[in-house]
Amino acid sequence: MSESLTIPSHLLPTDGRFGAGPSKVRQGQLDALIAAGSTVLGTSHRQAPVKNLVKSVQEGLLELFQAPEGYQVVLGVGGSTAFWDTAAFGLVENKAQHLSFGEFGSKFAKATHNAPFLADSSIITSEPGTRPAPEAEAGVDLYAWPQNETSTGVAAPVQRVAGADEGSLIVVDATSAAGGLHVDVAESDVYYFAPQKNFASDGGLWLALFSPAALERAERIAATDRWVPDFLNLKTAIDNSAKNQTYNTPSLSTLVTLDDQITWLNSQGGLAWASARTADSASRVYDWAAASEVATPYVVNPDERSNVIATIDFDASVDASAISTALRANGVVDTEPYRKLGRNQLRIATFVSIEPDDVTALTRCIDYVLENL
Repeated sequence: MSESLTIPSHLLPTDGRFGAGPSKVRQGQLDALIAAGSTVLGTSHRQAPVKNLVKSVQEGLLELFQAPEGYQVVLGVGGSTAFWDTAAFGLVENKAQHLSFGEFGSKFAKATHNAPFLADSSIITSEPGTRPAPEAEAGVDLYAWPQNETSTGVAAPVQRVAGADEGSLIVVDATSAAGGLHVDVAESDVYYFAPQKNFASDGGLWLALFSPAALERAERIAATDRWVPDFLNLKTAIDNSAKNQTYNTPSLSTLVTLDDQITWLNSQGGLAWASARTADSASRVYDWAAASEVATPYVVNPDERSNVIATIDFDASVDASAISTALRANGVVDTEPYRKLGRNQLRIATFVSIEPDDVTALTRCIDYVLENL
């Protein structure tokens, strides 16, 4: 049985967390949380200590992404799932176009497509493991896609859509990309994410860098007679964010660990350092798979492979689930594939907090399991 296989200790990584989210939390973040235990935690989110914490997060993100003048960091409770509905209510004027090439891009597409006050969305799909490209379309006022599809390990460029109607917005889901993949946020109007991936915090919060055009769009829609639930009101989120707070009570521990991670990233060299580090880690997985007799990268086109989520298929002679079971029994966890994808594969996160040498150790552990199952 794979559960009874013992991997020699000298092969094991120093930290065995390789999950696609929630992700590995650095010790420094835990230290920051302990320090906040008698100061920030358990205090009002409307008072200066917590508002200053939110301000630090906002300013740190503007620095990390080198945001152009006029961009603002907006945040709200509910995670990316809540933001999809918030955007459907408060950012799309009439019609959206979505790229749907995995589970998470399809969810935002569904939110706008089903909204009774919007025209049917234009949804461009491609086979799992590949990505489509946006197409300029008359009448579309918002183009949306994920920068990184967490379910499949496909990454997509962030860039303006040539020929799009004047004033159309580019809205990018960066939940598993932000802080780990290179981006020029000036190529987007809303670059949004939750903090449980590269930012190594907890879920339940959404953050977004808004361009002046996106802020103006939200203001204009809010002035119409469109009914919006208070919790999903984008103008409310924008107005509260300008005061360094959220509409309703956030998780303070999430803010503490998020702020520490942002500070760490900026101190290490910012996004250039982070994206180089994840590229190093991902290359170790892909190079290992390319040299293996039984493994291969699931994403065939190297230009479409993610540097923060590596998906590796195995030959039919190998039971990938037995590999992940053996790894888990030895403290190497969360390498299972995305459940709905149904592939004989491992999904390995190479987020920025994960040590590249631990990624190499993981590949050696997989080899050991393959040899000894």
